[in-house]
Amino acid sequence: MFLTCISIPFFTLLLPGLTVADSPIVSLSYGKYQGFVEGNLAQFLGVPFAHAERFRLPTEPIPFPGIQNASEYGPACPQQALGPLPGLNISGLTAPISEECLTLDVFKPKLVTSARLPVLVWLYGGGFSVGNTRADDLKPLVERSITTQSPLIAVTVNYRVNAFGFLGGKEAAAAGITNIGLRDQIFALRWVQKHIANFGGDPSRVVLGGLSAGSISSSFLSLNNRYMSNTLFRGIFLQSGVAFHIRPQSDGQSEYDALVQAADCTKSKSTLDCLRHAPFDTLMAAVNNTPSITSYQTLNQVWAPHIDGDVIETDAWTAVRKGLYGKMPVLVTACDDEGTMFSLPTLNITSVALHLFSHRFLSDDRFVGRPTNLWITFLYTATPVEIAQVSRLWPDDPTQGSPFDTGTENQLGPQYKRIAAFIGDDFEVSPRRFFLQHASARQNVWGTLNKRGKIMNVPLGAFHTSDGPIWFTNSTALGNFGMDALVSFVNRLDPNAPTNHSSSALFWPKWNTPSTEGDSSLLTFTDSDVQIIPDNFRKEAIDFLNEVRVRAG
Repeated sequence: MFLTCISIPFFTLLLPGLTVADSPIVSLSYGKYQGFVEGNLAQFLGVPFAHAERFRLPTEPIPFPGIQNASEYGPACPQQALGPLPGLNISGLTAPISEECLTLDVFKPKLVTSARLPVLVWLYGGGFSVGNTRADDLKPLVERSITTQSPLIAVTVNYRVNAFGFLGGKEAAAAGITNIGLRDQIFALRWVQKHIANFGGDPSRVVLGGLSAGSISSSFLSLNNRYMSNTLFRGIFLQSGVAFHIRPQSDGQSEYDALVQAADCTKSKSTLDCLRHAPFDTLMAAVNNTPSITSYQTLNQVWAPHIDGDVIETDAWTAVRKGLYGKMPVLVTACDDEGTMFSLPTLNITSVALHLFSHRFLSDDRFVGRPTNLWITFLYTATPVEIAQVSRLWPDDPTQGSPFDTGTENQLGPQYKRIAAFIGDDFEVSPRRFFLQHASARQNVWGTLNKRGKIMNVPLGAFHTSDGPIWFTNSTALGNFGMDALVSFVNRLDPNAPTNHSSSALFWPKWNTPSTEGDSSLLTFTDSDVQIIPDNFRKEAIDFLNEVRVRAG
C-alpha cells in the first residue's frame, strides 16, 4: 500500500543529463541503483532493504529489471500525530508517507570503490511514535572522516513505528509479529552484511548506533536473543538512550482491542487479518487517538518495544545484571537535563506532582492500569515507604531540580524542575549508570555527559538529544573532538584517535578509570571546555531507582 503527501513517485527512471561520474551505480542481488555525487560524498538514497506489508514481518525486496534512481529519500513509515509542546516545534518532518517504507540511505566517500571501510548503521529517534531517515544528517560525519584520514560509510535505516511497528496483545504474539520495528532493524543489519561490500564497506566492521529511541533500540538489540549475533555489529554508539524498563507483550492488549474496535473488526473471525485490510485512514485515526510522547502521559507510551520472550527475552535490568548481552565496546552519551522536554506535556504540574510524590497515587482510580505521567511502572506497585523515598530524594526545591545548576531559574511551574529531575533520572541516568557499572567489568565502555546550552536553551537546559552538534556538526566554535572520537570509534573501537594528521588530541578514559574525585570517569562537555568528572552525581537517588528495578526484576 502506498500513500504519499506529495505527488512524486517513490522510484523513477534514471534522469537524463546525469553522467556516470556524477551518478555511480551499485549492483545488488535484486537490482541496480544509481546514486549521485555531491562534494566528496557518493549518496544512495531510498534503497529498499525489505518489502513491508502491514502487521507482517519484513521480507526480501522485490527484484526488478534495469536501473532505478536512488537520489531521493524514501517515504517515511506511518507517523503518529504529535501535539504541540510549549515553545517547541517538534511536529515532525514533512515527508511522503507509505506503508512500503523499509528503505535505507548510504553515504560514502566518492572515491571509494573496492576499499573495505568501517560502517556506522544509524537508527533515528522519535519515541517509537515518529521518525524517518531525514531526521539525522550523517553527511558531516562522513566528511570529517575523510578529513581525518579515517574514512567510513554511514547507513541510515527506516523502521516501522507506533502501532505499525510495536503492536501489543496476544494476537500479535500468536502471529509472531511482536516488536516489528526491532525486526525491521535486524533485517537491515542483515542487509548490510550481505550488500555493504558493494558500496566499499566491510561487513565485519559494523558499529550500530542511534539517537533516543534509536539508541534504546540499539541497546535492546545487543541483549541476548535468537535473532542477533556479534557478527551483525561489533560496537555500539548510544546517544541519549539505554535499554530500560518496558512492559510485557500482554500489557498491550487494551491498545490492540481499541484498534479492533475503531476499525470495526470486533466480529471478524481473525481480528488481526481484519486490521491488516482495514482502511489506512481509519487505522491511522485510531493510532492518533492514543497517547504519544507529547501527550500528558509522555514517556508512559502506548507504542514501544515489549518483552515478548522472543526479540526481547527478559527485562533489561536482569539481562545487564546477568551479562546476557553482547560483550563489545560501547560509547554511551547523555545530556544533563534529559527530563525537561518530557515534563512539558504536564498540564497541571502541581496536581501531577501530588500524585507522583504521594501515596495517593496508589489508590486514585484515574491511575488504575497505567501510571499517568511517567514510564515508571514501579511507582504503580510501590509501597508507601518507597513513595516517601522518592519524595525525599527528589525534593520540592527548585535549586535541586532540572535544568540542574540553575538555582531558582527556569521554573515553568511550582513543580516543573522537580518532575524534570525525576523523569531524567528514571528513564536515562539510572539505566545508563546501571549498564556502565556492570558492563565496565566485562568490556570496554566510555561515558559522556553534555552540559552545554544551560543559558541558551532556557528553560530546557542541556535537554534530551541536545548533544547532537557535538557528534555530527563540523564546527570550529564547538571543536571537533566529538566527531573525531566517533570517527575513531567506528574505525578502531576506541574513541581516542591517533594524534597525527588532522584529528583532535584529547584523551577520553574508559568509564571505570579512576578520576581525581571518584572511581569513574565521565567525559563532560561544558560551554567553556571539556573535562573529566566522576559519574557519581545524585548517587543515592540513582542507586535507589536501580535497587527498586532489580527487586521488581
